[in-house]
Amino acid sequence: MILRMLLGLVLAAMGGAALAAGQACREETVYLRGDWGQARFSVEIADDDAERARGLMHRSVLPTSAGMLFVYPRPQLLSFWMRNTLIPLDMLFIDATGTVQRIHHMATPLDETPIVGGPDLIAVLEINGGLARRMGITAGTQLRHPAFSDRLAAWPC
Repeated sequence: MILRMLLGLVLAAMGGAALAAGQACREETVYLRGDWGQARFSVEIADDDAERARGLMHRSVLPTSAGMLFVYPRPQLLSFWMRNTLIPLDMLFIDATGTVQRIHHMATPLDETPIVGGPDLIAVLEINGGLARRMGITAGTQLRHPAFSDRLAAWPC
């Protein structure tokens, strides 16, 4: 019985270590947390002009736990559109601390109307349309990713 308890403690400790290791900051992963809970998305990074211009255009599907993180070199007014984008998207507009300032829900495919996120933003996370509401993601949600300076990040790496 004692051996079984010790084995259980060792396995629990290993699971905790695996979870902690799984939350290490990596370019291809974004973690989100808020009053609603936590989530993880596998992301593609768009951090140069060509990648940001292409974005998620011409794609007919985006896996549920995937997204694209658009990263800018300095805080600025960000505005997006859905030109050549075939799937509805939620756009999370993020400041330099990694905090979501605004969410645009269910951007309409192929719509070229500008979607203004606001001033002093450094990133946008695009995920499947409707997912932010289903998960309860709101403004104030914090992101953890290497793109956000540990010096400024609300949830540093």
